[in-house]
Amino acid sequence: MLPALVLLHGFTQTRQSWRRTAQALAPRYRAVVPDLPGHGQAVHRTASFDACAAYVRALAPAPAFTLAGYSMGGRIALTAAFALADRLDRLVLIGASPGLADAAERQARRAADETLADRIVEIGVEAFAREWAALPLWEGQPERVRAAANADRLRNTPEGLASALRGLGTGVMEPLWDALPSLAVPVTLVVGERDAKFHAIAERMAAALPRAEIAVVPDAGHAAQLEQPAAVAALL
Repeated sequence: MLPALVLLHGFTQTRQSWRRTAQALAPRYRAVVPDLPGHGQAVHRTASFDACAAYVRALAPAPAFTLAGYSMGGRIALTAAFALADRLDRLVLIGASPGLADAAERQARRAADETLADRIVEIGVEAFAREWAALPLWEGQPERVRAAANADRLRNTPEGLASALRGLGTGVMEPLWDALPSLAVPVTLVVGERDAKFHAIAERMAAALPRAEIAVVPDAGHAAQLEQPAAVAALL
């Protein structure tokens, strides 16, 4: 039987965002790719880090597997890894962080996410998708990637995205910086070449984790698995 790999998508995405990466992995891995709470066809699942960790445990293949997550999915994967360490072969985090260590910064982010959640419900998915696509975070993305990312965002509902932001946003996440030294599984921290912010975060994480390496994906920004799916598949 092929080794198992669980792939967790980011905010505003669905399982379809992993399609090209999963296809590249198919000869070597059995990929499990769920829709996370608030996204795609999972809009009615409870959006919280504890619920997502339990969800990953329930769908994770036995006896062992690799867990990978991008951005929001990376935060969920990191949270779940502490409870599933005895079943993990490896943890791969793409453009992810352990949360905000500063309480004031965390409170401000939570308030901003609440405001954004209200706005998503008010203006609808199509208008929100246009605003989200205009963020500086996506600068340098090829047009084909932008188009695919936008199509994926439109698979969601405003209520689902608002729920995910309120339950799984960076502002509500309990920071895990202090817990990183206790995570014994091998961790690969993947960042796009143009993603300076998350490269710096990855360096801080690597310094705290017992068994970590940083992998930089050339010619990619924050969403490296969308821009360079074959390269990310090779890293996995």
